[in-house]
Amino acid sequence: MANIPLIKLNNGLSMPALGLGTWQGPPGREAEVGQAVKDAIDVGYRHFDCAHVYENEKIIGEAIQAKIKEGVVKREDLFIVSKLWNTFHRPDLVEPMIKETLRNLRLDYLDLYLVHWPYGLKEGPELYPTDPKTGLFISSDTDYVDTWKAMEEVNKKGLTKSIGISNFNSKQIERLLKSAKVVPVTNQIECHPYLNQTKLRKFCSDRGITVTSYSPLGSPARPWQKPGDPDVINDPKIKEIGNKYGKSPAQILLRYNIQLGTSVIPKSSNKLRLKENMDIFDFELTAEDMKYIDTFDCNGRICPHAEAREHPLYPFRPDVEF
Repeated sequence: MANIPLIKLNNGLSMPALGLGTWQGPPGREAEVGQAVKDAIDVGYRHFDCAHVYENEKIIGEAIQAKIKEGVVKREDLFIVSKLWNTFHRPDLVEPMIKETLRNLRLDYLDLYLVHWPYGLKEGPELYPTDPKTGLFISSDTDYVDTWKAMEEVNKKGLTKSIGISNFNSKQIERLLKSAKVVPVTNQIECHPYLNQTKLRKFCSDRGITVTSYSPLGSPARPWQKPGDPDVINDPKIKEIGNKYGKSPAQILLRYNIQLGTSVIPKSSNKLRLKENMDIFDFELTAEDMKYIDTFDCNGRICPHAEAREHPLYPFRPDVEF
């Protein structure tokens, strides 16, 4: 079983450098994620990246409990992450929301709770409140600075051991840090060779914030993919590097992120691929190959959340450099 290195967080706790992403894409595939979590625990994964908006936390909770009952793992061996969804940014909704996630996951505490996006959406039962005329998301006027104060409270109460952010740009982080009592332990962002986030990674690192990379394989199964969209896993140059090391394109992409110093959360529901994705700690890309892969960067963002582009707190505005 591969020994997954740990990444030290700014509060003294540690997070495994490799985890399993649990976003499943199209509905109707919820059962898959339960099996994937069980298989992942069996092959040695201990870090699981969840979110309320993925609508599968109950199934994941059952899978985790099954493995704890079997004696394969103890709760304290696991590092469980979840995220506060955009329609629950209002400070009075944060604690009820984390409690709902804990009920669904059948846990007493989370290891890490993230603000999923910096912008809030209209509070209510719909996860994606959308204006039928424009097709754009309907915003809430809650400011993430106020949301963060409520995140600090649930952290203080022990409902989560650490708190962090996701999809925040440098300006938003700077503004948050001015009033934050607790510095986020991580910023979870899209990161792969087509969008390697050099500036934002350095910005976070300089402030003691680690980076967690989502879509490290370029989310090849994303439902909104169109012909001609960035497709990093099928890039012949990545394949060529893989041949040199006797590794698959996925292993090269994951290793690249690991050597950037990020923790990485690929998604897979195939047991062989789950194992393959772990098999990245027995080799190292040369400095030359790392530099070469860096040159693939083309601002190839594949998760733009474009329906929020008019929101004043949308993080990927063209006028914000990183």
